[in-house]
Amino acid sequence: MKNVVLKQKRRIICFFLAVCLLCSCTPPPANEGTPSQATYEKFYSQDIAMQNKFDQFTGDLFRKEIKNSGISFHFSIADPVSRGLDTIPLTLGDYSLDKMKENSKELSDLKKSLREFNPRKLTSKQKLTYQILYSFVDTEQESDGLELYAQPLTSTIGIQAQLPILFAEYAFYSKEDVNQYLTLLSNIDTYYAQILEFEKEKSKAGLFMSDQAADHVLKSCESYLIQPDHSFLTETFQTRIDALTDLTEEEKNTYKEQNVKVLEEHFIPAYKNLINGITQLMGTGTNDKGLYWYPNGKEFFEYLVQSNTGTSYNSIRSLKKAMESQMNTDIKELAKITKEHPEVLDSLENYSFQYTKPEEMIEALKTQITKDFPALPDCSYTIKYVPEALQASLSPAFYLVPPLDRFHDNIIYINQNPRFQNDDLYTTLAHEGFPGHLYQNVYFLSKEPNELRSLLSFSSYSEGWATYVEYYSYTFDNGLPPNLGNLLAHNTAVTLGIYAYLDICVNYEGWDKEQTKKYLGTFYNIENEDIVDSIYSSLVENPTNYMEYYVGYLEIIQMRNTAQKILKDKFNLKEFHTFLLDIGPAPFSVIQPEFRNWLAKQLRKS
Repeated sequence: MKNVVLKQKRRIICFFLAVCLLCSCTPPPANEGTPSQATYEKFYSQDIAMQNKFDQFTGDLFRKEIKNSGISFHFSIADPVSRGLDTIPLTLGDYSLDKMKENSKELSDLKKSLREFNPRKLTSKQKLTYQILYSFVDTEQESDGLELYAQPLTSTIGIQAQLPILFAEYAFYSKEDVNQYLTLLSNIDTYYAQILEFEKEKSKAGLFMSDQAADHVLKSCESYLIQPDHSFLTETFQTRIDALTDLTEEEKNTYKEQNVKVLEEHFIPAYKNLINGITQLMGTGTNDKGLYWYPNGKEFFEYLVQSNTGTSYNSIRSLKKAMESQMNTDIKELAKITKEHPEVLDSLENYSFQYTKPEEMIEALKTQITKDFPALPDCSYTIKYVPEALQASLSPAFYLVPPLDRFHDNIIYINQNPRFQNDDLYTTLAHEGFPGHLYQNVYFLSKEPNELRSLLSFSSYSEGWATYVEYYSYTFDNGLPPNLGNLLAHNTAVTLGIYAYLDICVNYEGWDKEQTKKYLGTFYNIENEDIVDSIYSSLVENPTNYMEYYVGYLEIIQMRNTAQKILKDKFNLKEFHTFLLDIGPAPFSVIQPEFRNWLAKQLRKS
C-alpha cells in the first residue's frame, strides 16, 4: 500500500474572542420562576422583548470584540460604516499574560449575562447562537491558570508565519485603508515584542519550546528577512495601490515610499528582534517530548482537544476508541478493495487526474458537486501562489476567509514548493475550494447568520467538513478509476487517522519517539528514521493540529452513517449536507442534538 504523506492544509483565520478550552456542556435553562396567568399575547410580547434584548446583546458583543485587532476588523468587515462602526482599531492586539487573565474575567461576566436569557423564549436561530456561545465560553474557562501553555509561535501555523500573508492580502478599498494598513504594519515590532515577552514568561515557568522547535521557528522567521524595496510585501502593496482610482500618481508614489520605509524600520526589525530573542531563550526549554511531560500538560491537552475539536465525546478515552474504530473501518475497506480488485495496486505509483490546471479543477468540482450539495449564490475566486521566499514555511494550500460583507470574493493560495509535488492538487482544491472551505464559507455567510458567530472559530467543523469533502472528491468523475478513487480516499483517511491517534499517544499518554517508532513500524511498516522524526516533532510542536481535521471528519462521517442506517431508503445525501451547512460552524457537542432533531424530522416525512 502506498503511504500517502499527510497534507497539512490550514485556513488562515483571524481569532478574536478570548483564547481557547475544555468540556462543553449544555447550558442550564434560566430560572423561569412561577408560571403566571398571563395571556398568550402577553407571553408572546415577553418573548419578543427577550429576543430583541438578545439581538442587542450579541450585537454589542460583536462590536466590542471586533475592535480588539485592526487586522481582524478589516478582514471581517469591508464597509464598517454600513454597520455603524466608524472607529477602526489601529492595533494588532494585545498578546500578554495580563490580557489573557483579563479575558478570563470577561468570560465569567459573559456567562453571567448569558444566564439572564431563557433560551426557550428565543427564536430557533437565536437559540442556536446562544448554545454555541455558551459552549464556547464554558470551554474557554477551562484554560484558567493554563495561559502560559499557549503556543503563539510554531513553524507553519504560528503568528509569525501567517501574519505577513494577511498583510499581503489586506484589501485597499479606499485611501483610508492604505493609511490604516501602514499604521498597523508599523505596529508589528511592538506586537512581536509582546509575544517575545510572553515567551520569556513561558521560559521562566519552564514551559518554553524545545531547541528543535525553536530552530524551526527561527527558520520560519528568517524567511521574512526580506529586501524592503523588492519583496512580496512590496509588490503586493504596489499592485493594490495602483488599482485605487481615488489617488493621484504623486500620492501613489508617496505611499509606496512610505511602505518601503515601514518595512525597513518596523517589519524587518520585528523579525530580527524575534530571531534574537528566541535564540537567547534556546536551551531554557525543559521538555522535548509531548505535553504529557509538563506539570499540567495532560490538563492542557484535554482543554485543547475540546477547544480545537469541539468533540461530542465526553472523554479522551472514548474519543480514542471511536478513532480506532473508524480507522479499522477504513482499513477493512482497503483490504476489501485490494482483494476484489488487485489490479488497483498497480496504479498507486502512477496515477493522474484528468485535469491539469487549477482553474480547470475548480470549475470541474463546481459542476460535480451539484448533485449532492445545495446550490450556492454567485461568487468569484482568485488563485494565487505562495511567494517563493515563503514556500518552505507555509502549508501546501490555504483559503483566506473573506469579510462578512464581501463573501463573494474569495482567495485560494497554492504552495508550489517541490516537497508538495506528490500531493493531489485536485483533492487539495476540493478541500480549499468546492465543496470545501470556500463553498462552506460562502454558503454560511449567504444565510446572514448572527454576526457574532463569524468571530467564533470552530476549526474542527471547518476542517472536518473540508477533509470529509476532500475524501469524497476522490469518487467524483475526475479521471481516476472508481476503485482507485475509493482506495485513495480510504488510504488518506487512515493516514490522517494515524497522525491524530498518535497525537493522543504522544501528548496525552506520554509516548516518546521510540514508542512512536515501534508503533509505526509494527502496524504500518514505517521505519524510516527521518519520517518518524518528522511525525514525532510535528505532533510535539502542534498538539491537536491533526485532530482538528480528523475528529471533525470522524464526527461528520459518523452522523452520515447513522442517518443512512436509520433512514435507509429515505436517506438523501444532499439533505444531510444541507443540514450540516445550515447549522454552520459550531462545536459537535452542540451539533449532535440538532442532528438528532433533524433525524427525527426525516423519519416523520411521508
